[in-house]
Amino acid sequence: MASFAPEAVGIDPGLLRHQLHELWTAKQLETLHLEAYKGFSNLADPLEALLTILEKCPVKQKGLRHAFGLWIIKEFHQWMKDNPQVTLASLPAEHALALQDQALNMISDIPPNVMENLVNIYQLGSVDATVVLSHINRLQALKYYKEAAVLATKLKLQNELNVEEICTPLILQDNLGLVESFVTGHPQLQEQLVKLLDSWCHPLFSAEDFSMQYPHLCTSKQQLDKIHPKIIAKHVTRLKEKFNIDEALCPNTLNKRRRQTLSFLMFKRFEEKSISEEIWEEHVELIVADDPELHVQLVFMLTKHGNFVEASRWSLRYCIPRDKLPFGVWETQQALQADGRQNDGNNTEEWVPPKPHKFYQFPLTRESVLFIDKPEDLWRCQDAVFKKGSIVGVDMEWQPKFGCISSQNIAVIQLAVLDQVFLLDLCDLNLWKHPGTSCFIRKLFGDQNVLKLGYGMTNDCKCLMATWPEFADDPLIMKGVVDLLNIHQKMQRSGVRGTATGPKEVLVGEGSAEKGLSLLVQQVLGKPLNKTEQLSNWERRPLRTSQIRYAAADAYCLLDVYLALSRDPAHFGLPADLLSISASQSENSRERKQKEKPTKQTHGKAECQGAQAISPSPCGVEKDLLCGEKASVGPALTPQQFRVVCDNMLQGLGRYLRCLGVDVVMLKNTDDHREAAKLAQIEGRIILTCGQPYQSLRSQVGEGRCLSLDCSEKARDQATRVLRYFNVQPTLHDIFSRCQACNNDQYMALPREDMTRMLRQRGFIKDQDTENTEFTSHQEEEEDPGDFLTSSVASEAPRYAPKCRWAPLSVLDLDTLTFPGGASIQLHTVPPGLLPRISVFYICTSCGKVFWEGTHFDRVLTQFQEVLHINDEDSSSDTAAIKGAQQC
Repeated sequence: MASFAPEAVGIDPGLLRHQLHELWTAKQLETLHLEAYKGFSNLADPLEALLTILEKCPVKQKGLRHAFGLWIIKEFHQWMKDNPQVTLASLPAEHALALQDQALNMISDIPPNVMENLVNIYQLGSVDATVVLSHINRLQALKYYKEAAVLATKLKLQNELNVEEICTPLILQDNLGLVESFVTGHPQLQEQLVKLLDSWCHPLFSAEDFSMQYPHLCTSKQQLDKIHPKIIAKHVTRLKEKFNIDEALCPNTLNKRRRQTLSFLMFKRFEEKSISEEIWEEHVELIVADDPELHVQLVFMLTKHGNFVEASRWSLRYCIPRDKLPFGVWETQQALQADGRQNDGNNTEEWVPPKPHKFYQFPLTRESVLFIDKPEDLWRCQDAVFKKGSIVGVDMEWQPKFGCISSQNIAVIQLAVLDQVFLLDLCDLNLWKHPGTSCFIRKLFGDQNVLKLGYGMTNDCKCLMATWPEFADDPLIMKGVVDLLNIHQKMQRSGVRGTATGPKEVLVGEGSAEKGLSLLVQQVLGKPLNKTEQLSNWERRPLRTSQIRYAAADAYCLLDVYLALSRDPAHFGLPADLLSISASQSENSRERKQKEKPTKQTHGKAECQGAQAISPSPCGVEKDLLCGEKASVGPALTPQQFRVVCDNMLQGLGRYLRCLGVDVVMLKNTDDHREAAKLAQIEGRIILTCGQPYQSLRSQVGEGRCLSLDCSEKARDQATRVLRYFNVQPTLHDIFSRCQACNNDQYMALPREDMTRMLRQRGFIKDQDTENTEFTSHQEEEEDPGDFLTSSVASEAPRYAPKCRWAPLSVLDLDTLTFPGGASIQLHTVPPGLLPRISVFYICTSCGKVFWEGTHFDRVLTQFQEVLHINDEDSSSDTAAIKGAQQC
């Protein structure tokens, strides 16, 4: 290829584009940069020539991060920095305006991630706002919603646009992050956005009517699920807190959350029966407040659970008119005495509960529990806590905020020493706001000479930062802190079954209803904690006797457990030095995070969607993935034999398992957890869940058919541990053998020529330079991939082909491009720029999603190489792919 002539006065932009593209396709990257700089310098009018080059670029479509056209833009922008004399100001005014207008017209062909370069090169910020707004409206009309929002944001024209028109399509496209960027820095727009989302939570809001306004965006149930009131309410709650917006602007969301909380409390009280009537009433009074509609809703819920007496009492309390009462309540009211409608509110409960005691008992008297609600009383606590060599049990309580996303402000901090327990009342503003209180907490956690015991201190630390924001800016220094959760996990991994003093052996998964700290206390001391008061109203004053006893016992039991473990650590499968467990856990956590950093930097956002990042633990706390369960010793399973249902909290895990060919059904965000049990029973699936639903789901399926995982762990790590636990052995040929979108395992292979024809017929290709290929229907009787594919398709069959089912092209309706199940080929997801380098496209026959081979295959090899099973039948190219992936 001829090089550029330095002495040339000018150069044809088309020739420059052609020569650079030859270097690009030949991948002569070392000389490409220098040749580009030479070419830009030799252009007679570089700014005009750049637009000409971009218009004729063979690859200029959206979403291709390394496309030739995008590279040219970035190189030109860098060249301009070295040649500051090349600016629009050096051109005649009319010519400069024409170039700006031409650049604006190209926005739809430029991915948003390089739009800023185009804006800077052509100084689009100086264009008249009216002209830019007309271009933004044009982008909206052409359905380039993301480009329109990005352009408006970069040129700071948000206040000139309608929030609903800009944001609604982006939300339907699952691009809420861009929506938040659009309104950031504009309080008025933030309020409008929250009010818009809140309007979608109105009881009369109809998703079907809404979809008629955006028919091109609401083509499937999955897209309509994005505006389901349950999902939108979570977004409203988060945005309200993020932008500090008044609750009065989102009444529908607030009302919906209260109704959901009422339903949850009804379940806890009348079905699960896990909270007392007194606690239940406290929360109900707080939730319904003075809302007449919620008063009526409460009465109806009570009658639905068959409790007409309670319904009558509450209806009398709130003076609900007779015409609004459900059937039977008015008649029940007549039999009630007026003085029996409410409690007298007196707390006459005894400090020591009646025998026999089936729970762990707090061993100290009531006088040993000191309630600290004044700053001047802190000295008592300090004198007891800061004794050299002292051991302190630390626990915290906060008001349950049902449906709330963020961390809660702490209501009570419990500090237990051997002869006293101190309850710090942070609901008292004088104590909470006093600088001495936060200084005391900082000093306590940073004192190496004081041993602090806790259980699951990650959440406690988060709530400390929410209570005192200065701890977020200047984090607490943790010294002498032992999280018994780490020790408990060590016990579970060792498989210890016995207890030191208990009458019965206890192990997770063997009939014990206890969990967390209560389970640890039961395993070590023989009796569990009484957790009845856990969900009580901790911000209500005065605290009940049972609340004070619970708070004191929760902190003091940490001392008893630690001392029992220290006396005979070998009995519990622990090393002699218990302090080394937390230290090793923290060190292992740091080492693992350091090892993962290069992978994160390499793959970035390309990792499977739904993989959850782990934020650093402020206390060095880690959690085991499988809640102490032992690995399976059953026969090896193929991914096709392993069928699971993932709870809606584990959708990221489900996507990873599908990547490896596992048959996975994933609950939607709007599904109830109990749907998992129904699917498991009907289809014989194993349930993967986490959190509270585990206990109820496990009881509805057979032994070993329900597994609880830790939601804070990465989905990739969860998948690895699940595969090992059930002895599932995926191979190279299982990768992508299932559609990650719908779980289908049948594909149709489509040659490039046919895909090109389809795109042109549907108007997705307007470039006449593309070779005019005739659409050919390939019809065969057999569904074997080697039989029905053309020669070009067969030679390009994917590495995972042997584990897929293949459909012939004859199943496709050539007029409507739909499959027998009604799914249409998602042609809009195929960038035409891929056509020159992708020979075969693979289409899911169930949902119409289009796939093609790329770098994602190698990323999956890298992420799961430790669980992939390579047989002698695997080709040498596949083995080489793994070796190459290992070097990434």
